Amino acid sequence: MRQTARRTGDHGIGQMVHVIHVTEDAQALREFYERVLGGFVYMGVEEPNYLDWEDRYATLLMVGDLCIETMAPRMPADPRFSVARFHTKYGRHLHSVGYKVDDLAGLQQRLLDQGIPISSPGGGKLTEVDTEAAYLFPSPRATAGLLIELTSHDMQDDPRLLDTWSSLERMWHTHPLTIERFSSVVLGVSDLDAAVGTYVGALQAVPLSAGEDPDLESTLQVLQLGDCLLEIHQPASADSDLGRHVATWGNMIYGLRFLVRDLDSAERWLKHNDVRTRRIRDDLLVTDPEDSHGAPLFFGTAHAHDIRPATGPTR
Repeated sequence: MRQTARRTGDHGIGQMVHVIHVTEDAQALREFYERVLGGFVYMGVEEPNYLDWEDRYATLLMVGDLCIETMAPRMPADPRFSVARFHTKYGRHLHSVGYKVDDLAGLQQRLLDQGIPISSPGGGKLTEVDTEAAYLFPSPRATAGLLIELTSHDMQDDPRLLDTWSSLERMWHTHPLTIERFSSVVLGVSDLDAAVGTYVGALQAVPLSAGEDPDLESTLQVLQLGDCLLEIHQPASADSDLGRHVATWGNMIYGLRFLVRDLDSAERWLKHNDVRTRRIRDDLLVTDPEDSHGAPLFFGTAHAHDIRPATGPTR
């Protein structure tokens, strides 16, 4: 059976088609996801694919119901190309997310009406709706630092769109990580109210919960955007890992969170694969970014909105 993606908003923001993770060695990053997280590779099976007009290598793989695109510039990095520029500035880092949208033209108009700049596929900024555009990027400066690809197309050969998906998905249930599903994108920001206002007002994200997160030392809001949750955190301390990340990079994607069935099993498996972890609390652990290619990966037995009671009305 195929995956059924939840949609939000008037324009049908639905499946998160992929998360891009950039490093200097696409094969090494692919091997990490395949060996440690049980990734199923479906593009670039033998070696990463090279795309000459972007001068970069990439692989597509599934970890549970999350598609991850591992990407690296051809070295030495040529700053004329976007992936090379990103790696030169940020090094190993999560890059962006992508969403399938039912009504891309309508969403373009909504964003333009909200004053959010949109980059066109061919470069430059859109001043009016491009009905022929297959994908586009709202300015990350206007979306609290999260680079979002909005597309009208499915990912080519996406296993979630095949009738065999429900059988393949069970593979991760028996893996030592015991992944049930992808839970959320973790975003670090300097102004929570402004970020939430943008996502709720412009992208029609649905507020689920709000509160203080003593473990990440932040104020937190959880939103539903399409088939994925966004955890938006404003650091309360400059000395926390999240605080240092925001101080260094500004508003930007910080980490990924997975829902697992057995946290002890996940912890043992990660240790077995030389990935250091820290138990934030009884039901949540996080990898050392040095061991997970610059991105903290969270594994927990509950979604973020399930464990943070609201401190007031959601925005």
